[in-house]
Order: sequence, then structure tokens, then C-alpha cells
Amino acid sequence: MNILYKTIATSFGLGYAPFAPGTVGALGGVAVLWLASSSISTHKFHTLQIGLLVLIVLTTVIGAWATKQLEQEWGEDPSKVVIDEVVGVWISLFWIPLTWQHALIGFCLFRLFDIWKPLGIRRLEKIPNGWGVMLDDVAAGIYANICLQIIYAVGILNGSFYLS
Repeated sequence: MNILYKTIATSFGLGYAPFAPGTVGALGGVAVLWLASSSISTHKFHTLQIGLLVLIVLTTVIGAWATKQLEQEWGEDPSKVVIDEVVGVWISLFWIPLTWQHALIGFCLFRLFDIWKPLGIRRLEKIPNGWGVMLDDVAAGIYANICLQIIYAVGILNGSFYLS
């Protein structure tokens, strides 16, 4: 059973990256989202977003459970656990049309908030049983999404400022 927990927590091994495993995990999350969105036509955007919301909730719950199972062996919030980065980057891109520009900005904003941990994010890390590991990245993803939604709404990312 331990292999299952490790597979989930490391996002199928991404957490074993020798350098910046959190960044590698977040990039893996973007890649999964990119593949999923490229296989669904743009007129099914709402369907993709509803599916993404379900995936975010399920992965958050499963990630907290797997992380809790590994705490005794790996300690609290080890760098190998990157399922939280996957969820966080998915949240940062939730309800945003996925272009490479959005993916890049959402990824960067998420990593910024995940590393900086402003506005109460750091306090969430103290929540026990694997939830703190997941919820601080959920909050970082929410902050990144709010910023990206504002950028998108203002029109910076609606076409006229794209770098094609």
C-alpha cells in the first residue's frame, strides 16, 4: 500500500526530481491540463471546467490522505510530495481559456504565491493530517487565479497583447 501513497503524493514520481521538485510537479500539472484541454473542443469549455473542478476536489482529498499516510516515514510536508503543486496550478488555471500565455502566467503566479505564502497561506500549513500540505497550495492557486482572472478581464490576455 505504501507504493500507492508514494505514487499519489509524488504525482507519479515527479516529486523525485533532483532539482526543484515543486516546480516539476507544477509543470506536470500544467502538462496534464494542457493534454486534457487539447483533446476537448473549445466549445466544450464548460464541460472541461466542471471536470477540472471535480478533479481538483478529488485530488485534494486523495492527496491529503496519501500525504498523511507518509508523514511518519517522510515527515511533514516533504519536498517529494508534489500532488499539492499539481492541484494548486490546476486551481490557478481554473475557468481560464487555456493558451500557452495563460498557462505560463498562471504557472508563474502560482509558484510566486506558493513560495512567498502571503495573506495567511503560511498559517494553513499548520493544519494536521495532510490537509495543511494541500490547503496552502489550494490558497496559492486561488490567489493566482484571482490575479489571472483580473488580468484576463482587463483585456491584457484577450488577444491584443499576445506574443504570437
